[in-house]
Amino acid sequence: MGGVPEDLKVDDHGLVCGELHHWAEEKYRLLALYDELFSSGMKKKWHQRVYIDLYAGAGFGHIQGTRTFLKGSPMIALTVDYPFDKYILCEQDEQLLTALKTRSGRIAPKANVSYIPGNCDAKVDEICRAIPKGSSNHRVLSLCIVDPFDFGIKFDTLKKLSQFYIDFVVLLAIGMDANRNYEHYVEGHSPKIDEALGNSEWRDRWKAAGARRPDFRHF
Repeated sequence: MGGVPEDLKVDDHGLVCGELHHWAEEKYRLLALYDELFSSGMKKKWHQRVYIDLYAGAGFGHIQGTRTFLKGSPMIALTVDYPFDKYILCEQDEQLLTALKTRSGRIAPKANVSYIPGNCDAKVDEICRAIPKGSSNHRVLSLCIVDPFDFGIKFDTLKKLSQFYIDFVVLLAIGMDANRNYEHYVEGHSPKIDEALGNSEWRDRWKAAGARRPDFRHF
C-alpha cells in the first residue's frame, strides 16, 4: 500500500467535518484513483458523466489522533483532472451539508452541483430526477459512491438507481456493526441486513452453515 498523496491532504478551514479512522487514508487513495480512471476513461465514450454521492458528508474529514485532514469523497470527485459534467450530493445532516456546500463552492465554484438534503433512501426519487435523462443521441453514465457509516444501505435504493446506466462503488462497513448487533440480526429483531440484501433468506443459510460468530462478517 502506498502513502496518502499530497493532493488528498487539506488544511482545516474551521468548518465542521467528520472524524475518520486511519484506514480512511487508503480508502480515499483508492477512491481517488478510481475517480480519475472513470472520469478520464469515459469522457469520450459518453456525452455526459454524472457523479452521485449518497452519503456525501461535510467534504473534509479529520484522521483521529492526528493533525491530518483529508478530502472526502465529493471533494475528490470535484477535483479530478477531467471533472464530471454534473454532481449529485446527498447528505441528511444539516450541519455537514452546509459545510459541504461552502467547501464545494470554494474548491469548484463552476461545478454543476445538485444538493439533496435528507436520507438517501427517503430521497431516492429526488436523486433519480436529478440524473439527466439519456437517449440514443445523448448517452449518460453515472458513478455512484455508497459509503455509509454502517450496514445501513437499502437494496431497494440501489435497485431503483440501477434503472440508469450507472456504476456503483459500495463500501460495506459491517465489521463493528455485525459484531455489536449480531444477536439482533441473526434472531430477526433488526431488519437492517434484510433491507441491505433485499431478502431475509440469509438467516436460514447462516444457521445451516453451522458457522461460528467470528465468521459472521465474512459470511
